[in-house]
Amino acid sequence: MKNSAAFHAALHALDSIKQTYGCRYTNPDICAHHSMPGKCAFVCRDNICRIPPISWPKQFAKLQMEGVTHSKKRNVMAREV
Repeated sequence: MKNSAAFHAALHALDSIKQTYGCRYTNPDICAHHSMPGKCAFVCRDNICRIPPISWPKQFAKLQMEGVTHSKKRNVMAREV
C-alpha cells in the first residue's frame, strides 16, 4: 500500500517533531514498526505514530514554515465552494 501523499500532507494539530497523527510513511507495508501496539498509528486508538520516518523532523519543520494545517486547509476549501 503506497501512501506517498501522507508525508507531504498538511500538519495536524497532534503532529509534532517526535510523533505524527496518522501514518506519514510513504510505504507503510515495509515499516519495521507496522502494526506494533503502542508505536503504529494503524493499531493505536489515538491514531498516533510514535516512531515517524527518520526524515520527519526536517519535513515537519518545512510544513511548519509553510504554515499550512488541516484546519486552515479546510477553511480555504470551504471559501472556494
